[in-house]
Amino acid sequence: MASDPTTYSALGDVAARQLANATKTVPQLSSITPRWLVHCLQWVPVEAGIYRRNRVKDATSVAVDCSGRDERSLPETFVDYEENPREYMLSSVNTVLEVHTRVSDLYSSPYSQTGEQLRLTIETIKERQESELVNNAEYGLLHNVAPSQRIDTRSGPPAPDDLDELIALVWKEPAFFLAHPRAIAAFGREATYRGVPPPTVTLFGSPFLTWRGIPLIPTDKLQIVDGKTDILLLRTGEAKQGVVGLYQPNLPGEQSMGLSVRFMGINQKAIAAYLVSLYCSLAVLTEDALGVLTDVEVDKYHDYT
Repeated sequence: MASDPTTYSALGDVAARQLANATKTVPQLSSITPRWLVHCLQWVPVEAGIYRRNRVKDATSVAVDCSGRDERSLPETFVDYEENPREYMLSSVNTVLEVHTRVSDLYSSPYSQTGEQLRLTIETIKERQESELVNNAEYGLLHNVAPSQRIDTRSGPPAPDDLDELIALVWKEPAFFLAHPRAIAAFGREATYRGVPPPTVTLFGSPFLTWRGIPLIPTDKLQIVDGKTDILLLRTGEAKQGVVGLYQPNLPGEQSMGLSVRFMGINQKAIAAYLVSLYCSLAVLTEDALGVLTDVEVDKYHDYT
């Protein structure tokens, strides 16, 4: 006779699991990215929330002379400044996180419910920060490129010649390209198709494609619309008259650069509230510190047969 399939001679898996502890992960959030742009910028503390960018009115008006071996009079000159320089006000990204005290009291082992709620909220705020650095209508990179620093691709896809033209615009110590991952993949295809596959370099422990020794830094905050996007090239740092990030230091409840968490109390429904705030902005010190390659097509592929 066949044995009864429901008859066991040893403890089964389902019952045994009732005595076992599952190894659990912290909550995973697919929208979290490395946010390389934030890492690559130089950040300047803004003590009073205002950053004034001073420029020279007209550099060509500064008179100098290469004196000969005679007694000619030396030129007299001075450097004039803009009378109404641009001022940058720090922008804020805020939210109020609410956690029921019953949940945080009863269900915080092995992971703190309040801690994980704050961690994921902070990650989301930092993602929004990077998006604003690229797209903000007031201070974002895309909205602060001078007209003379904009070029179109020659044929649509990002070819080596296009990136060379961009380097010619931002030629004074360019720091990095900034592009959508699909735009970087498209450039890799175009360069490889032309027989010059781009080399890689390791930064922050991760590999990046490069062109002419300049890394291509990926960000998904550069949008793709109808198969087209933009590629930026930046020079960075105050000393190089480049692009700088701005943040507010010494905030109450400061957790990281420009970001603070403050406890707001517990209401009558036993819900605890936490104010999460991040203050930042971005400044382009001189026009030639930033250039953009526009109308970059990312969907062209080649047949390598």
